[in-house]
Amino acid sequence: MNVSSSSDKRVRFTPVFSLINEAKSKLEVFKYKIIVMSGKGGVGKSFITSMIALGLALRGRRVAVMDADVHGSSIPLFLGIQGERHYANERGEILPVEGPLGVQVVAVNLMLDSPETPVIWRGPLVGRAIIELVARVAWSPGEYLLIDLPPGTGDAAITIAQVVPSITGAILVTAPNALSETIVAKAASFARSYKIRLLGVVENMSYFKCPHCGAITNIMGETGGEKLASKYDTIILGRIPIDPAVNEALDEGRPLLLAKPKSEASKAILNLVDKIIGIVEGNDS
Repeated sequence: MNVSSSSDKRVRFTPVFSLINEAKSKLEVFKYKIIVMSGKGGVGKSFITSMIALGLALRGRRVAVMDADVHGSSIPLFLGIQGERHYANERGEILPVEGPLGVQVVAVNLMLDSPETPVIWRGPLVGRAIIELVARVAWSPGEYLLIDLPPGTGDAAITIAQVVPSITGAILVTAPNALSETIVAKAASFARSYKIRLLGVVENMSYFKCPHCGAITNIMGETGGEKLASKYDTIILGRIPIDPAVNEALDEGRPLLLAKPKSEASKAILNLVDKIIGIVEGNDS
């Protein structure tokens, strides 16, 4: 067989550098680009990312969310769009799914036949998939792009840090215990190594407020977020309580901020969002 024959049909791959340039160009439609990191699973990073996005939309901002947690995509669940799917336009570009309040959502889970389908990819393939996804999405212009990074500081995090142009800053999500503090510190060090500004720390599951007497109990500890913020010379952006309303909203298939707007967690999240707006947009004044 003559492998050089012009009649051969070969698969042609777009060079990675071309995809990276295209991805960077596509993301210029956003004024502020924020990555949300935790370094570990189980601290509620994706919940915080999705609620910040929705909170920004409630404050009148045009927002998009990219779920870069390829293996554990959960942003669609928290925004109540788990049953939606991505489609392509006439140019073959991926159309974001429109979530509540017009939030654009891009997530691998919205490309699968079922949310339970596992994504079994090795690290290098994850990195290329993220680059190609960013490059192929037909993003609509907006003020904010939030990128939900997976736990750890591996291929996905490195890819985002290298591909996203002019990252505004990073938000660290932790829980108030020594283990979370130690591991999330790795994410903080990662951001520093790429010269990404730390906007601050969100301490999730920070406390429980009794709905009957108002007493506050620090179920998981008291100092994790404070120590982390102090160590990396940043601030506590917000403390989000353990609140039964979060699971109640999930059971209803609705986002917390819309399903339970008067809950303790919703109030804390909106205070957090206002602080983010003040820090990010205050730099423009």
